[in-house]
Amino acid sequence: MATAGNNATTADLAPASAPEAPSSSSQQQGSKGSSLPHSLSKDRRIAEHASGRPLNLQGSKTLDWGEDAPEELQGLEHDASLHVFSAGYDVYALPKYHMPRRGMPAAVAAQGITDLRQLDHNPRLNMASFVTTWMEPEVTALMQDCLNVNLVDMDEYPSTTDIHNRCVSMLAALYHCPTPPDKAVGSGTVGSSEAIMLAGLAMKKKWQARRSAAGLPADRPNLVMSYTVQVCWEKFCRYWDVEENYVTVEEGRYGITPELAKQKIDENTIGVVGILGSTYNGEFEDIKGLNDMLEEVNREHPEWQVPLHVDAASGGFIAPFSYPELQWDFRLTWVKSINVSGHKYGLVYPGMGWVLWREPGDVPDDLVFHINYLGSDQASITLNFSRGASSVVGQYYQLLRLGRDGYSSVMSNLATIAARLAAGILETGEFEVLSKPEGVPLVAFRLKQKTDEQGNPVDRGFDEYDVSDRLKEHGWVLPAYTMPPNARDVKLLRAVIRVDHSMTLVEKLIGHISEALALLALHESRSEASILRHLRQHKQHHRHKSSPHLQVKTTSQC
Repeated sequence: MATAGNNATTADLAPASAPEAPSSSSQQQGSKGSSLPHSLSKDRRIAEHASGRPLNLQGSKTLDWGEDAPEELQGLEHDASLHVFSAGYDVYALPKYHMPRRGMPAAVAAQGITDLRQLDHNPRLNMASFVTTWMEPEVTALMQDCLNVNLVDMDEYPSTTDIHNRCVSMLAALYHCPTPPDKAVGSGTVGSSEAIMLAGLAMKKKWQARRSAAGLPADRPNLVMSYTVQVCWEKFCRYWDVEENYVTVEEGRYGITPELAKQKIDENTIGVVGILGSTYNGEFEDIKGLNDMLEEVNREHPEWQVPLHVDAASGGFIAPFSYPELQWDFRLTWVKSINVSGHKYGLVYPGMGWVLWREPGDVPDDLVFHINYLGSDQASITLNFSRGASSVVGQYYQLLRLGRDGYSSVMSNLATIAARLAAGILETGEFEVLSKPEGVPLVAFRLKQKTDEQGNPVDRGFDEYDVSDRLKEHGWVLPAYTMPPNARDVKLLRAVIRVDHSMTLVEKLIGHISEALALLALHESRSEASILRHLRQHKQHHRHKSSPHLQVKTTSQC
């Protein structure tokens, strides 16, 4: 099978033992160009060997990059014998705003895009993202083999449809769905964003149907959720005209509670959202408590039938293996739907999400579309239509490759590494940890309040954003951010532990955090504000010895 690095035609490479024949384009150039000596063909083979890929510089003899190109570029000619850095292309920037009139050699386009990406951060040093950044080469090859497969074309690619349905069944069983696995209702989606849209629409449509059947208005739906929901839920409410009925957070409480959620529920509530793994500090909300609260509410108001949706984007592949006794899934009566991100702790590259429903009746008929123009009758429960099959194949591989024991081992390892990172952060003496022991394997932490010798709070000369910026100098992406409304004063740093984060890597991070603190403290001690504060304290301490006319003034800009 040909690989991406071996797509050269026989015209691209001359045999090692034979001279390279002049190209027809070179022969036609006349006085403007001539074929190069045979020695350059050897240089070219050396360059190809060093770069790891054949150079395909054939295709046009004159560069013509359209409106973005300087005038001198229009007449530049190249020789197919030259490697990419000596062919003359690299002295001109790639077009930005207009498609080039004529194309360029494959190696030049590839090298130019590679150059554009050189300053990106190393994905493995990105502690901000929950999304998978490493998979085994075997599954990578399987996923590449599916790049041209359209998952929606069930008649043409029945195996990928079967793989998709197997994943839905396995996840439904994992989440204790009462519907038999072979009849489980769910769909692969493009991340949890699409999954949330579908689950939200199902809740809204069911609510509208109940209201219409009772002869009641159905024009003011609302959704009860914590302010710590991911932005996908804000998008859902805005896109589909649903009122956001938020439970606010506060210092020390960063999630929803059954008592506060109950106060928000009314006849127009289409559902309640519980989060299994907060984006802010990784904690699991009390899903069991929310279910018990809804049991009471729906008993008191049987016409409401308010459902519970669990946003398990982060925790859906953690809780079943790390906390198997935790009740959060379809074991709870009012949990009607669950979304989970396969591209997070499902360990698949970006683009994989899942939505599952408790039973077929929880999916309104309005959300199911039947088509036959791809060769047979096909049901669709997605917002989009065409999509690649690679992510679904990747998910099935991980479910087979790891199994329950494998996922349990991975999650146990991540929890161990997260615990070491938390301990190392606390050892600095400068931080407090706000993430919970039970939850997503991450460490959310903030700087402690600094005080003077009398115990009075004083401002630091730096904050969490400065720590984050300093760590970028070592290549780390460790985000600083604030909590939602009513807790905006709480600044946090968050380090998410993923499958490719080893203990060695985390030990380096701890060391760099300590270095960042030392350097920031040094700058703080030399700042004008710090000097003024020190002199002020010194003056107050020695006031009885000082002249009442003493004035302290500095213009230091250190």
